[in-house]
Amino acid sequence: MEAHTDDSDDGGAGAVAARSAVERDVSAKAAAAAQTDPEDAPPEPPQAELREQVVSPSEHGMRLDRLLVAMAPEFSRSHLQHLVERGHVEVEGRTTPVPARRVKAGERIRLELVPTDESLAFRPEPIPLHVLYEDPHLLVIDKPAGLVVHPAPGNWSGTVLNALLARDGAAALLPRAGIVHRLDKDTSGVMVIARTLPAMTSLARAIAAREVHRAYLALAHGVPPQAAFSIDAPVGRDPRSRVRMAVVGAGAGGRDARTDVRVLGSLAAGAGHGPVSALLCTLHTGRTHQIRVHLASIGHPLVADATYGGQPGLGLDRQALHARELRFAHPAGAAEVCARAPLPADFAHAWARIPGATIDVEVDHEAAGRTHPPLRDGEKRRGGAAPSYPPRRAGRKPSRRGP
Repeated sequence: MEAHTDDSDDGGAGAVAARSAVERDVSAKAAAAAQTDPEDAPPEPPQAELREQVVSPSEHGMRLDRLLVAMAPEFSRSHLQHLVERGHVEVEGRTTPVPARRVKAGERIRLELVPTDESLAFRPEPIPLHVLYEDPHLLVIDKPAGLVVHPAPGNWSGTVLNALLARDGAAALLPRAGIVHRLDKDTSGVMVIARTLPAMTSLARAIAAREVHRAYLALAHGVPPQAAFSIDAPVGRDPRSRVRMAVVGAGAGGRDARTDVRVLGSLAAGAGHGPVSALLCTLHTGRTHQIRVHLASIGHPLVADATYGGQPGLGLDRQALHARELRFAHPAGAAEVCARAPLPADFAHAWARIPGATIDVEVDHEAAGRTHPPLRDGEKRRGGAAPSYPPRRAGRKPSRRGP
């Protein structure tokens, strides 16, 4: 699926087996609490630990943060610097916000070791989830726009993972509470989540083997000149911005990525908006921001996707992307699962304004379509035809077609 800001879906089965010590420890405690009494409130955060030390003559003149590393070697220096800045370190009874402060022999240092944000992230929170399908092996949900899937810097709580831990204590025994793929925060739609380790391994392998079929509905600025086409271009981190992805070569870290696109309808420019197209996008890979990057690279950014050049319109103030359909073999060997997520209100209102657009479309996951990878500046397609989609180099702002 369209991945959340930080990783792709193609993690493979090996990723399932790996879990940090922090996640294991906190998850096990959460599972034990949930299994004892599912109605119990989430456990209280771990208590802070206090450590004190008098600066020795040999430590005279040392930076405060370096001394703290010696006092608490199990924590990273960056975390200890953060504790200093937040007022959790006292020198001679007074807090100091400067990690680079030089200490003096004889000074008493008091360190309050509070839990890291990461260690508090894997905790149950009573967040409602819209369940589309559920059985003992898996769970299919409809994620709303605005809900982060997995804890990360800036979003250590209030995520799908936290909701899963509160909903089912057994989820705490699985890596990432059973999450096998992600959607961006502001992308809505269908997600599948494993409920057992065998199911998680099976789904992870299917995603890595590109056997999970994923279809999205999107609203993009402008009108592509072809009714059906493919974008086959590697996606990687934008060399000019760490918060963006871009079409980049393999030598710059780009990974192969392909998106099939079908135009379902278009709205001509009108008062307050430019032309807008309703698109069906089918993923063959699941790179971070793949659909958003691919469409922006051919001059058709998503409506309201400010990160990639889109402008608000049709009542939308978040990227116009909805994960409509998931199709995959059931991990327990049962028949194929086909799950569809209904359009949320904001997206449905905008979609209804596109003449000819329908959500009741059959997704041909085997059709290849015509491939049009973005070209380099000045390059033309063979056969004398001008390129259908002007390319955009990484870091260059795409032109805006419509508001």
